[in-house]
Amino acid sequence: MGLLENLRRGLRKTREGLVESLRRAARTEGPDRFEDLESALIQGDVGARAAARILKRIEGQNGDPWDLLREEVERILVGGGEARAQASDARPHVVLLVGANGSGKTTTAGKLAARYASLGKSVLLAAADTFRAAAIEQLEVWGERADVHVIRQERGSDAASVAHDALRAAIARDADILIVDTAGRLQTRTNLMEELRKIRRVLKKQGAAYPQETLLVLDATTGQNAVSQAKKFRETAEVDGIVLTKLDGTAKGGVILSIREEVDLPVRYVGVGERAEDLLDFSPAEFARALLD
Repeated sequence: MGLLENLRRGLRKTREGLVESLRRAARTEGPDRFEDLESALIQGDVGARAAARILKRIEGQNGDPWDLLREEVERILVGGGEARAQASDARPHVVLLVGANGSGKTTTAGKLAARYASLGKSVLLAAADTFRAAAIEQLEVWGERADVHVIRQERGSDAASVAHDALRAAIARDADILIVDTAGRLQTRTNLMEELRKIRRVLKKQGAAYPQETLLVLDATTGQNAVSQAKKFRETAEVDGIVLTKLDGTAKGGVILSIREEVDLPVRYVGVGERAEDLLDFSPAEFARALLD
């Protein structure tokens, strides 16, 4: 199954909710059209700012409103943000995953490991979410599936120590990729945010380039709360890009438009299912086609 087909399958609930509401509104004649469009966009968690931009694009134009809507959605998704992974020849390439509880960080870590391993890369996983024994166990299950070794300590251990040991092991084994899973945290919990900063400091002590990439994992089903999280983490965690998970579980996949419009961060991957292959590279054009064609 290709990227477009996978996206269409994963966005089924959004197509049945947000998109059908937009289709009905686009067919409305007279002054109520724009009110109906705005209502559909807001209810689909597109966000007020992105909705206003879309409506401004459509208002006063003579073209088909659906075609204009599709064009503006793609413009928002393309945006101006580019991936900011640090260019470096240092090995391994270290990917640090951050985000709130329940966003899907551990699953994303496992899926990324499986993806890199399938490409012939040597990969290590670091179980730095030491608050939850279940997270360590879950990561080990993913490691077994992908034949990837997991560096772990006991529950309650210092997370930065796990990251330190994992990077030393990755360097010693000349690994290509190290993926560090961190504890779920709310952006308002300053002690947990400080722990994240400590992990970054420990990694940088072994090389200024580390980590080359910090990805914020967001749960699409949380709607506008995901936008709030993205803003806060961008301020405090030096985030390079976003992974938007659980798009298959919500009718409000339009939140991706709000994230792109309000947060200057690129979306790197989208999750549309539980399988490793359901973590997809984000393509604005393909996403717009899957959503609105």
